[in-house]
Amino acid sequence: MTIAVNTRLLLKNKLEGIGWFSYETLKRITTQHPEVNFIFIFDRKYSDEFIFSPNVTPVVIPPPARHPLLWYAWFEYSVPFVLKKYKADLFLSPDGFLSLSTKIASLPVIHDINFAHKPEDLPKNIAKYYNKYFPLFAQKASRIATVSEYSKQDICKTYNISPNKIDVVYNGINNNYKPLLQSEKLQTKEKYTGGNEYFIFVGALSPRKNVARLLEAFDAFKNETNSTYKLLIVGDKMFKNADVESVYQAMKHRESIVFTGRLSPEDLKYVMGAAKALTFVPYFEGFGIPIVEAMACDVPVITSNITSMPEVAGDAALLIDPYSVNSIKDAMVKIFSNESLCLDLISKARIQRNQFSWDKSAERLWTSIEKAINAKL
Repeated sequence: MTIAVNTRLLLKNKLEGIGWFSYETLKRITTQHPEVNFIFIFDRKYSDEFIFSPNVTPVVIPPPARHPLLWYAWFEYSVPFVLKKYKADLFLSPDGFLSLSTKIASLPVIHDINFAHKPEDLPKNIAKYYNKYFPLFAQKASRIATVSEYSKQDICKTYNISPNKIDVVYNGINNNYKPLLQSEKLQTKEKYTGGNEYFIFVGALSPRKNVARLLEAFDAFKNETNSTYKLLIVGDKMFKNADVESVYQAMKHRESIVFTGRLSPEDLKYVMGAAKALTFVPYFEGFGIPIVEAMACDVPVITSNITSMPEVAGDAALLIDPYSVNSIKDAMVKIFSNESLCLDLISKARIQRNQFSWDKSAERLWTSIEKAINAKL
């Protein structure tokens, strides 16, 4: 059997959420199934670290697919050529994009469809492309995998897809994330915040991550508590983040904000593990990997009470209204003032986090692959 995989988001030192999903699941699936030939399709030069086992054949095809015109060219012209050449039995696409020009079994992983609800958060050409083609991808797919029950129901309702066609494959937790020693926490705080306690946000600075309201809430928290806490913002800037800049410039306590930019996984495990709490308050998420990473570090979680986040957090987080600055601020005050609450959240998280592992993710994705292949037989 031959499975062709869209691996264009396996980028050395640049793995984001979907890239990590691809990396962690494919690393396990390829090594666990030596009887299967895997064709990894890249759109640029690849790193050997992504060729996980001898049964993986890497193929590079142009053009580098990084905006709508090139997406179309890559998936509708370049990818079909590879699928035909290698006589693939299945096309697996961890970022959800499919080739509409092919007839082989297809399994997209559609992590979420935020663009269907908030197209204004994306550049117009990207939102237009997603909203034109993802309904077609969903209809064409032999099966669909997604990362939460919330996303499954959203895809079903929005695209009129039978729930029987969709498999939930939760994200896992990178093994790097573990509770830190007290000495490691002190050293990390000294490095990033001059020894002060801090809240942490991890994610790209896109509009749906709600960083502007988080900054407003933190300013209000500082006004109310007069504390020395800092707020670490970890992640790259993305499109349409002018609101973040304007709110930051208007803040009374902007000297307490630390923008780290992107951090390596090695650095991130320390800044996450030394935080007083994760403040992850998007208004839309298909899953929310930082939630489970914080749980793995014994770090309390503040997160949103909508979309997938209550499902992932369970009873092990303070759930807030992401549209309310006061709701976010009040949760910060609770973390600051109530140590027994923090310990209770950590205790509950040690149970909740057991639902999520990349081993389980890989098993579930493989089951979905088998179903997709069988659906075409």
